[in-house]
Amino acid sequence: MTDITPTPKLLRTIRLDASDTFVFDRAAQPGEWAVPGGFAFLNVDPSQLEGRARVAFRGGFLGLSTLGWSTLVQVVTASEADYRDAIQQLACRLQERFGAPDAETARQAAAEEFTFAASLAAQPPGTVIAVHRAFEDGAIRETFRTLRPRDGEAPLRAFSFLDAEGDESEPMDLIGLPGKEP
Repeated sequence: MTDITPTPKLLRTIRLDASDTFVFDRAAQPGEWAVPGGFAFLNVDPSQLEGRARVAFRGGFLGLSTLGWSTLVQVVTASEADYRDAIQQLACRLQERFGAPDAETARQAAAEEFTFAASLAAQPPGTVIAVHRAFEDGAIRETFRTLRPRDGEAPLRAFSFLDAEGDESEPMDLIGLPGKEP
């Protein structure tokens, strides 16, 4: 009998324009492995967030290499080695930057975060995903929206999104977003 284990799919940061570089304190580089990253706000009072930190809370995926934020991620096919390496990279970050008490606890938390990320990546490769995060009733609530081309169309480019699922987001004031300091 042949092994029919599906090829893992992961999330990679993408940048359709330069906006991430001025709306986030630290923008993820295109092509980083990414996770939703809501855990980065567990020890923060979201109601006290302002400016770029608030933008990251409301709509950012966490890139693992830079610990920067990305507005969008794309579903990509990955190897088993990529999957293991991404978990290890996040585990190191959790211990170094987020206070995980030991390597095993960090590895378990990273594996859980990637299990969740993989559930989001259960879409066709090339699907683009956006997150909206809110603080409601004392808990962080995340909703995700998927964007993909209609059958037979070319890969996604800026301004070519055609189908959206799960659109529960509130309008965003683009003029009111904080810009980079000169």
